[in-house]
Order: sequence, then structure tokens, then C-alpha cells
Amino acid sequence: MTTTSERISAPVTRKASRRVSQSVFDGSRLRVVLLVDVYDGAQQQFLEAYEHLCSQVASVPGHVSDQLCQSIENPSQWLITSEWESAPPFLDWVNSEGHVQMVRPLHSCVRDTRSLRFHIVRETSAAVAADSGPRQLQLAPRIGDGKIRHAITFTVKRGSEETVARILADYAPPEAQVDENTRLCRTTLFMHGNRVVRAIEVEGDLLAALRHVARQPQVRAVEEAINPYLEEERDLTDAEAARVFFARAAVPAVHHVTADEECPEAVRYALYYPARPGRGMELARLLAEQDEASANDPNCPVCRSTVFQRDEIVVRLVDVRGDLDGDPVHSLGRGDSTRAAELLSLLDGEAVGANGSALKSGDVARFLELARMQLVTDRRSDQA
Repeated sequence: MTTTSERISAPVTRKASRRVSQSVFDGSRLRVVLLVDVYDGAQQQFLEAYEHLCSQVASVPGHVSDQLCQSIENPSQWLITSEWESAPPFLDWVNSEGHVQMVRPLHSCVRDTRSLRFHIVRETSAAVAADSGPRQLQLAPRIGDGKIRHAITFTVKRGSEETVARILADYAPPEAQVDENTRLCRTTLFMHGNRVVRAIEVEGDLLAALRHVARQPQVRAVEEAINPYLEEERDLTDAEAARVFFARAAVPAVHHVTADEECPEAVRYALYYPARPGRGMELARLLAEQDEASANDPNCPVCRSTVFQRDEIVVRLVDVRGDLDGDPVHSLGRGDSTRAAELLSLLDGEAVGANGSALKSGDVARFLELARMQLVTDRRSDQA
């Protein structure tokens, strides 16, 4: 008889940093679970769309396998699971325009979907194929603070920045309590030139929170008010158009690190790092590594940092004790001169402009000024 200790993967001896509550960069395998509710009578259409999608996904770098399951209790409920070598290749794919177009055929036969992503921490030996090679597992469970962090971004027409900032700053906040399990904790909105970034923190169900916010009359009025100024036109009255817009706008959090103690006096800032084409994930990883190293420095003024990344868009949200300019090296996530050079090599030359000269000359304060985003609004719930 096989004992539990023989079946479960070997214990982990190396400890992950307890200050990192979220990261996609530990190299472990990823399990993606997609819960799907199919319209009545559309099961065959859904199956055909899945088969087409499956043949395309099989060639995506980092994809290992997938399964399609149908509920034995309700034929309209389906489950798609896939395994990936690690999180970065999955995120590169799922955040790409190719993915947006690839999943379009599913939308006409699907009532609702819910996507969940998990690092594999332990597994039984029977689940590992003999020829699958070594499998990297997450080192240890992450100890988080119960909050989900997410951001969306979009651009507005040049010359409309001040008007858009006034609209986005001047509306009543939505009701914080979504349901008995979900609550909006904090919403912070920044701009960098004509780029808008809205970061939110949620306790509970992120999807429920996003839907809750979208239904609020004051939020709908603001969205309508900024529509004429958007570079990418959208029609939020069309469910499919709204789905595609927000799929393209989503910027997931890829790393979150915090210091040991709470720092209620900290001030929130955001920094924008435009990456070279195809180098966004690499740039996000560099910033994540630097933030993790800095968290061990008792003199570091950054008490929390979240890195968001999608394609070439990399945004770093930092909570800093005192002013951002007090310690520009730590605030920027630059590290030593070697890391500074590496950071520079990953930044888009055209977008960086004077930033590159600032880094080369060692003018960290100037680079920090150029990367800093303008705060539009920062709202917390009463309990946050």
C-alpha cells in the first residue's frame, strides 16, 4: 500500500521570502481553471469552438496540457483546465491581442466565465508522467493580506488630459460593500501623459467587485463622460464590445511585496516604466527582484510595492514613508549601477527620451520625476 508520504511531492527545504505575498516569478508550474456556463442548446457549438481553440493553444510556448470537462449534474456547466510551465508565458498569451481574437468564437455560446490561476504547490507522484521531465513546484504557500490587486489602463486623446482628470476626480465613490464576502478596499487613479491607470484593491471576489462597480450610476455616468476623449472608441452598451475593451485594458498584478510592519503614514505613488517591445515581463521581473531585495533593508522607505504588467506597459505602485524624493534610488526600484544599466536596456528608447540621459548621467532624481505618475484620486473604504 502506498503511504501518503510516498505519494506527495518531496518537502521543500528552501524558504520563499515571507514579505512576498504574490509573485508570478518563482518559476513554478501554473494551473489555470476556467469555469464556463454555456447557453442551453449551445453545447455542440461550444465544443466545436473549444476544439478550434485547443489546436491553436497547443502551439503556444509554455503550454503543457489541457482538459475539457462537463458537469455530471448540469450539462450547461463546463470546466477547462490547463497546465503551463510557469505563469509568465501564460500571462504573455492571455494578455495578447491574439488571445482576444482567439476566444471570440466562444462568446456567442457562453453565458458566463470565471478564470482562476494557481501555482502548483504539491502533487502526487501518480500525476506526473514519466517522460514529463522535472516539474518545478511553488516553494511554499504565500502568506497574503486577503486583498486582490488589479489595474486597468487606457489612453485618451492628446490635449484632453486635464479635462479627463477633472472628470475622473469628481464623482461620488461607489458603495464599498459588494456582498457579504466582497468589499472594495481602495481605488487609486493616476495619469502619465495621456495614459490613465486605475488600480483597485478588493477583499473577496474580484469579478463580483468589477461588476458591482460597473453597475453604479455615478460610475456609468463618468464612463460615458470620458468616452469622447478616448483614443480607442468603445460602446459599453454592447456587452461584447465592453468585454473586449476591458480585456484589452486589464493590467494584472504580477508581484507584491510588503515590509514587516504596517505603515499607515505611508503615501501612495505610481511610476510608469515603458518597456521595449517584447521586454515588458523581463522589466517587471527586474523590478520585482529589486523590490524583494529592498524589503530586507530596514532603511528602505518603501513599505509596500506592487508591480503591474501587460505587454510593454509596466506600472509600479509604491507606498512610501515620507516623500518619494527622499530616497530616489529605492523609490525608483533602480538598485545599484549594474541594475540601473539593465533597467535602462529594457526601457523603450523613444518613450524614455530624457529618462535615458538621466540614468546614464546618474541623475536618479530626474529619472524619478519623469517616471512619476500624476495622482488623480485615492479613495479608501471606511474599514480599509
